[in-house]
This record gives sequence, structure tokens and C-alpha cells, in this order.
Amino acid sequence: MTLSSFTRRATLAVFALAFIASPALAEEPLTINIGYAAIGLDNRPYAEGTSAATARAGEYLEKEFANDPNVKIEWFFFKGAGPAVNEAFANNQLDFAYQGDLPSLIGRANGLKTKYLLASGARKPLYLAVAKDSTIKSVADLKGKKVAYQRGTNGHLAAIKILEANGLSEKDIQVINLDSAGTVAALTSQDIDAAFGDTTLINLASKGNAKVIYTTKGDDPRFGRNAGIIGREDFIDKYPEVTQRVVDAFVKAAQWSSDEPNRAALFELWHKSGTPVPILEDYFSNDKLAYRNSPLIDDLLVSQYEEQGIKAKEFGLIRRDVSTKGWFEPKYLKASLEKLGLQNFWQAYGANGKPLGS
Repeated sequence: MTLSSFTRRATLAVFALAFIASPALAEEPLTINIGYAAIGLDNRPYAEGTSAATARAGEYLEKEFANDPNVKIEWFFFKGAGPAVNEAFANNQLDFAYQGDLPSLIGRANGLKTKYLLASGARKPLYLAVAKDSTIKSVADLKGKKVAYQRGTNGHLAAIKILEANGLSEKDIQVINLDSAGTVAALTSQDIDAAFGDTTLINLASKGNAKVIYTTKGDDPRFGRNAGIIGREDFIDKYPEVTQRVVDAFVKAAQWSSDEPNRAALFELWHKSGTPVPILEDYFSNDKLAYRNSPLIDDLLVSQYEEQGIKAKEFGLIRRDVSTKGWFEPKYLKASLEKLGLQNFWQAYGANGKPLGS
């Protein structure tokens, strides 16, 4: 063996040892795929109204893994909302997702292996708007009318509960299945009589093209909608440390989104979705940011998901019973709250909709 060949082999051996010894180099690249069961105006890859929307627009996850060159964050926004997220989960195309209560329960009922990690967009109000020249004054007046909402979403189930509270069912109205963009067009042209939704309806009414006649805001909180961050079990089991950091990032976004001094900046950040700031101000009027952006898996949230599961079967939205037992996984959230010193930052609520201890 010549000296040059020995030196060359020794050098290669040193490089090989260095590669093995360096976790950053040895670690395989990891792409974390995150879904969002909504999409901004004109298909913008942003949303509004939740701490998950803050995490996206503020790049909280990207910052969390900024020093990990082998980790990449990919966001996917779904015009098809929750049902489309379920399809992506079923095809193992997503690792985490923001998703509403009804579609996540439908996914669970159909065998999707997910875990509920933290709330995001809990206690969201629902609005009922009617065509600008309509004589409809209340929910009870919807009987026999064409009413739009997007089937399979948490707005769908909330709408049914509101109808039920007013002596109606889906059989008493003509249900028109439309997404937000389709709803705006149909209500503007008065091809439908009414629609359930949120910021898009507030925006439409502000332009004089519709009238908001009811909102769950200020009404029974159990009429509202809930949503959260769902994770794929296989990913969580394989990457528990990565999962913890993902939850940490979402909790940091929730904290910033809950601080009242950030209200103006928060609405500006959410404006990336295309929703005008004044509409967001209206949407959150008389609500504390911490109430709407809490990540807590409290008794109110759990009881609402349990009730949604029962109601979903009762209303024929799912065919079998769905159990939430073992689905909620609060340990990552608890670890984040302890790490960030936020154990007492948010108010927990009881199943009756009142603050615990009140």
C-alpha cells in the first residue's frame, strides 16, 4: 500500500466517522405536512380567526425548526374543508391538521387513526345571513327556504343544532351545499334565501349585499363551533419529540393570539387571508382574545365533542357510534404549558359553559 493510498483511505475514514457522529448529517430529511381545513380569499394559502392561522401567517413552526436543516414545514389549505382533510389523512398525506369538530369525528368514526392535541378555533360563533331584500327575521322563518352551508363541516352540525333549538330540522328547509365562495355568489344574486357562515357573511353584509339576522355570539356557547389540531397517530408514535415541538409552536401562537395588546397586530396578520381588518374586528367584538384562542382541552371542549358525536349520528351525519375515549392526548399540551409557564394563562370552562370555579 502506498503512502498516498493509505492517506486517502484514512481521510475517507475520518469523514465517514464524522458523518456518523453528526446527528444533523446522519438524520434523514423530514417534511412535516400540515393541513388547514379552510382557505383564504382567492385561494390564498392563509386563514384567519384561529391560533393555527397565526402559526401559519407568523411562521411559528418554521421558526421552531429553523436550526434543523433536515426538517421542512409544508402547509396545505383545503377548499373542501374538513372532508378534504380527512381524505388527505386517509392517504397519509398529512401529519397534522387544523380541523373542525364534525369532520374530525367523522374521520374517527370511519377509522382514521388520529389524536386530538390541542384546541384552536374553539368557541367560534356562527352567523346566519339572509338576502338583502329578504323578509326573514329569525331562524324560525327559514322553514321552506333555501339555506346554504357546507356539508360535513363543523358549521353544518352547528347549523342543525340552531335549527333544532328553533323547532326546525334539515327536512324543514332546502339545504344547498356550498363553500364560502359559492355562498357569497348565491346570496348576492339571491339564488338562495339564507346561509350559515362567519366572516364572509359579515363582509357581505358590510357591503349591503346581505343582512345578518342571528349569531351564536352571546347565545348559548354550546351552539358554537369547535376545532383543534389533530395529529396522525403513526407520526406521533414515530416522532414524539418532533410532535412536542410542533405543539410548542402552536401554543406559542395561541399565547400571542390571546394577548389583548396584540389585537390590532393580530388582525393585520390574519389579513393575509384576504379578510378585511374591520370584518375581523367585528367578528371578535365583545370577545376576549384568550376566550377564542385558548388551546385548552377543558371540560367544555370535551363535552362538546362528545355531544357532537351523539348529534352527528342522531342527525344521520355518521352511521355508527363514535367514541372520544382515548382520542384526546393532552400530555404534549401539558408539557408545553409547563415549559412556557402558561399553566394559569387561560381560563378553563366546565361542561355547563361556565368558568371552572365560578
